[in-house]
Amino acid sequence: MQQTTQRHSPSQPARFAHPKRNIAAIGLQQGMRVVDFGAGSGAYVLAIAERLQGSGTVYAVDIQRELLRRIHNEAARRGFRNVEVIWADLEMGRASKLAGASVDLVLISNLLFQVQGKGPVLREARRILKSSGHVVVIDWYDSFKGMGPIREDVVTKDAALALARKEGLELLREFEAGAHHYGLILQPTMSSV
Repeated sequence: MQQTTQRHSPSQPARFAHPKRNIAAIGLQQGMRVVDFGAGSGAYVLAIAERLQGSGTVYAVDIQRELLRRIHNEAARRGFRNVEVIWADLEMGRASKLAGASVDLVLISNLLFQVQGKGPVLREARRILKSSGHVVVIDWYDSFKGMGPIREDVVTKDAALALARKEGLELLREFEAGAHHYGLILQPTMSSV
């Protein structure tokens, strides 16, 4: 089951990660189906919905029902009709309830350090990803005084890449995700397509 070991409030976006700037770097296009695993406060969901300008669909997936209600309400308040919320424990098989090979992009931001079962999260991302799609991982590259995960929970970039390879994903490219975060854009390996 997902655990929260972060030092900032789960209802507020992590400092130093820049949702609008980061989504500009990941190549969103009109009409895409995008999933945010561990949507939290919805900062990425709402920024993606705005960027898609009403086209496509943005799925907010989280284990915290209250946060999903807030995302739903804020999306409605802003007039975003392309946002759907899904309650799920992503460490369980097929948790997202989405069809296999049905989405263009899966975002996993500030989640890997919070879960014990990292493999199942990446496996579910790979399962629902179209063969032409991408998984974007954004996470803390270290533990910082007063913010982010404790040192023992940090998932380094190399560890994230190793986990991704085990689940049939390989690095396409990296991007600057913030002062304390790394950003990885992954794609299905040729052997898993």
